[in-house]
Amino acid sequence: MTTMRRRAQRTTTVRLLTSATVALTTIAALGWYGGYRLNTTPSYPLGLWRIQPLTRGVRVGDRLFICPPDNNVFRLAKERSYLRLGLCPGGFGPLIKTVVATAGQRVGIDGFVTIDDIPLPHSFTVTRDGQGRPLTEFAGGVIPRGFLFLHSGFVGSYDSRYFGPIPQSGMLGLAQEVFTYVP
Repeated sequence: MTTMRRRAQRTTTVRLLTSATVALTTIAALGWYGGYRLNTTPSYPLGLWRIQPLTRGVRVGDRLFICPPDNNVFRLAKERSYLRLGLCPGGFGPLIKTVVATAGQRVGIDGFVTIDDIPLPHSFTVTRDGQGRPLTEFAGGVIPRGFLFLHSGFVGSYDSRYFGPIPQSGMLGLAQEVFTYVP
C-alpha cells in the first residue's frame, strides 16, 4: 500500500470519527436541553426519562426530578456513591423520587415510615448500607413549608427516610418515563 493511500485512509477514518463524535455530542446536548435524562439507578425503571414541566402545585403521588441541596448530608451521599454526578448544585445528579408528604404533614420513622400515622408501603428502613456503613433514619416531624418528603419503594433507595425533607425549590419537574425497562 502506498504512503498516499494510507494517508487518505487515515484522513477518512479521522473524519468519520470526528463526525460521529460531533453527532453524539449534539444528540446528547439536544437531549439534555430538551429535558431528557438517563436513569441508571434501581430506584425506578432504567432507561430514558423526560422532565415534564409542572404547571400546578406539587401533590402527594407526584414523581419528580429534583436537585438535592448542596450540604454535608448529600456530599457524604455522593462520596458513598448513593448519588450520581450531575449538573445540580454541588455536582449532584437530580433524583427521581415520589412525593409522599408535603408541608404540614407529620412523618414518623421507627423501622418504617408513617405519614399522619398511616404506614407507608415499602418503607422499611435499614441501619446499614450495602457496604456495611451505618445509615441513620430521619428523626421525623412535621414537614415545613416549602419542603417535600420523598420516597422510592426500592428497599435500597436513598431517600427522605434517611436525609429527611428537602427544599421544593430544587424541583426540576415531573419525571415521565419515555423508554424504560425493569431488569
